[in-house]
Amino acid sequence: MSKGLKEFGLTHEQYNVLRILKGKYPEQICVRDIACRMIEKNSNVPRIVDRLEIKKLVKRTTSQFDKRETVITLTQAGILLLEASTKSIDQNMETLSVLNETESAQLNKLLEKMRSLEE
Repeated sequence: MSKGLKEFGLTHEQYNVLRILKGKYPEQICVRDIACRMIEKNSNVPRIVDRLEIKKLVKRTTSQFDKRETVITLTQAGILLLEASTKSIDQNMETLSVLNETESAQLNKLLEKMRSLEE
């Protein structure tokens, strides 16, 4: 996945923010709510948004309801890049899917066994 995102100049965290914004599009979302939805909870969302804004993939504005709050929305360029990167990642994942159904079930069983040892 990293390789696929790198082609588009995105990090995992940036891609995650774009997907979160796409889920709310065309509505705006505040930085705090983005942070709550992040996969990686230690992410510095304001810094990630800064980088996406520099790339003109998102737009930051002041909330019309609370002037202290900053809200973020996807730009058209952000939507297009997200669609292209998602398509590329999906194609890469299909290519990497070398396990058949039985092998996948066996792998899942082994992973569950390993997780149970951690508890």
